[in-house]
Amino acid sequence: MRPGALAFKSKRKKMKTTFKYYILLTGWIILSFSAHAQSDSLTYYLELSAKNNPSVLQKFTEYQAALQKVPQVGSLPDPELNLGVFLSPMELVGGKQVADIRLMQMFPWFGVLKNAKDEMSLMAKAKFESFREAKLQLFYDVQRTWNELQKVQQAIRINEKNLEILHSIERLSLVKFKTASASGGVSSGGSVTSGISQSSASGSSGMNTMGGNAGTSTPQASAMSASPMASSGGSGLADIYRIQMETGELENSIALFKNQHQTIAARFNNYLNRKPQSTVTLPDKLDADSLGLTISVIADSMLQNSPMLGMLEYEQQSLEARKLMVTKMGYPMVGLGVNYSLIGKDINSMSPDMNGVDMIMPMMTITLPIYRKKYKAMQEEVELMKTANKQGYQATANLLQTEYYEAIQLYQDARRRMKLYDNQHELADKSLNILMKSFSVSGSGLTDVLRIRQQALDYELKKIEAISDNNTAIAWLKRLGNIKK
Repeated sequence: MRPGALAFKSKRKKMKTTFKYYILLTGWIILSFSAHAQSDSLTYYLELSAKNNPSVLQKFTEYQAALQKVPQVGSLPDPELNLGVFLSPMELVGGKQVADIRLMQMFPWFGVLKNAKDEMSLMAKAKFESFREAKLQLFYDVQRTWNELQKVQQAIRINEKNLEILHSIERLSLVKFKTASASGGVSSGGSVTSGISQSSASGSSGMNTMGGNAGTSTPQASAMSASPMASSGGSGLADIYRIQMETGELENSIALFKNQHQTIAARFNNYLNRKPQSTVTLPDKLDADSLGLTISVIADSMLQNSPMLGMLEYEQQSLEARKLMVTKMGYPMVGLGVNYSLIGKDINSMSPDMNGVDMIMPMMTITLPIYRKKYKAMQEEVELMKTANKQGYQATANLLQTEYYEAIQLYQDARRRMKLYDNQHELADKSLNILMKSFSVSGSGLTDVLRIRQQALDYELKKIEAISDNNTAIAWLKRLGNIKK
């Protein structure tokens, strides 16, 4: 093969290797970005909480433990083996009895073991429903705390933005105050000069009386000219002090929100079984969720798929199985066994054919359940537990309906407030822009600027709170209806 062909082949192989490396690197970068994008999503934290939350893991472990009871109650009682050894062999007609071995197996009445297995199986299913309830409650708590974190984060952002607006107003007020002070000094000098020239002119005309009047009018004119300057300077300084007071309160609010953020983040990390100081990554914007379902669908699903109601239903079924088991426990138990007697040979035996022959005796035992009070008490206990279970079911259903209407109220109120405060904030923002332009030009209307700024801040914060309540209400409704996100 020619050298040129070898070089081309080597270069082609190198290009393939480079291309493969490029593809792998690109894939790794994409995966890294996707993993980073998922780390600030609610779904990521929900999965993390389901894997790590100790309360949910406890409920699942209890369910696994309940499953282990099924083979325990479904098994026969352990057989009994009795062994007796004669220290001094007992003489018999056909030899000497050395030992006596007895094996006995008791059998409950027909269906007792099956009913016991049914009871434990249904109780295990009730434990699983309890696990589902704990998981749904955890998901709701995580979503509710997530919404609180976002609300506080947006409140910090809004207050910091308003703090920048206050600093801008303060800078404009300082410029206006310095400008008014400088122009006020020039105006005062001009007034004084004008008064002096008027006094000289009146004296040269020889009109003493009019000159005197003119002389007395000069300080009045000077005072009238100086009075607006002094008022403007005092008002401008007071305005600066007012802005600084507003700034101090806003900075205190920001510090308060940051402390709340730390507390809520610690609670959020507790649900995830992480250290309280662990970083919680949040999206930059708080968006309003949509329910995506009709109210009637949630109401129907709430009563059909509720884990709490399902748990109570399984408990009721287990009590039915227990009632059958208790009833059959009042019937006799039968025991079957065998008795084996070990016989040694006796040289003085009168019966050589039976001398030293071991004896095997089949046995049967029957229990006599004649003390009926305990069995009646057991049946009465089950009936009372069934009644209590029905009462608990009704109480739980009533509680779910109450929570449903509370969640509906929160959802509808939040939707209404979102629309209201969105419109109010837009109007207040437009008014603030107009007043800011007017204030930057004329320097007047600071009171209106501060008032509208405070209204715009309040409306924006209330809008964020309404969005957070809307998302929490939707999570609440889906948790009641056992609807996956």
